[in-house]
Amino acid sequence: MKKRILVTGGAGFIGSHLCTRLLNEGNEVISLDNYFTGSKQNIVHLLDNPYFEMVRHDVTEPYFIEVDEIYNLACPASPVHYQYNPIKTIKTSVMGAINMLGLAKRVNAKVFQASTSEVYGDPHVHPQPESYWGNVNPIGIRSCYDEGKRCAETLFMDYHNQNDVDIKIVRIFNTYGPNMNPEDGRVVSNFIVQALKGEDITIFGDGQQTRSFQYVDDLVEGFIRLMATPKGFTGPVNIGNPHEFTMLELAQNVIELTGSSSKLTYKPLPQDDPKQRQPDISLAKKELDWEPKVQLREGLTKTIEYFDNLLKTQ
Repeated sequence: MKKRILVTGGAGFIGSHLCTRLLNEGNEVISLDNYFTGSKQNIVHLLDNPYFEMVRHDVTEPYFIEVDEIYNLACPASPVHYQYNPIKTIKTSVMGAINMLGLAKRVNAKVFQASTSEVYGDPHVHPQPESYWGNVNPIGIRSCYDEGKRCAETLFMDYHNQNDVDIKIVRIFNTYGPNMNPEDGRVVSNFIVQALKGEDITIFGDGQQTRSFQYVDDLVEGFIRLMATPKGFTGPVNIGNPHEFTMLELAQNVIELTGSSSKLTYKPLPQDDPKQRQPDISLAKKELDWEPKVQLREGLTKTIEYFDNLLKTQ
């Protein structure tokens, strides 16, 4: 059955992949974006589709529309962008959640919150299950994002408990793939762009800190499955790749796959940067029958091809 679906942050890295997937499944899709970190280039290929609409709007302002489902993805998600204007970042998380929850309540829509593994902070528990409350610095340089997303989860649960709004919460772990912003400062895009340009690859700390990288298609599959669960199941659900890689391993893979002659340089670790990040995905396996399918080298190959083409056109 065709649904009308609103995607906030629809022109962003993840949002653009989600819009494409939802349209391919025969839905009507409205992308809402203020283009702070999103890009029209990410969704220009969808404009010929008569069931796709592109709206320039800031989620911190109310928006009125009749829809069946809302995916709330709007928020800068990389440290470079969310620290650029921390007040705006926390307003986007909190006021954006309030506006989308209010909309969902009014039109009786199912609403989905893209939360983050950053709600776990620099974790004392490894890997991180959804039951872990986290170890977050509320006044650090990352807290505008971490605490903004934590507050948004609170709002979602309160709207569900108090107003019976049908909510779904996902906690996204490190994700990469085509349509990433080359300037976003994330480790995968940084390494690939540096390698393709033949520049030194910057490693923060000793390179032994780990991340779990999932390819964007796996993440979107997790979104779709979570949104399809019965009303009583709210999440939060971790969606991420449980296989850890050190920064050095990632850099070596990128150098190998790009055929680059880049050397490694080392810089101090930024404040509050987590040493480990790995999801416990038992709940996603049990409730969504989901686990990541795309292996790191396969995903990196597709992402490198995207950045290679992008750099050639700049």
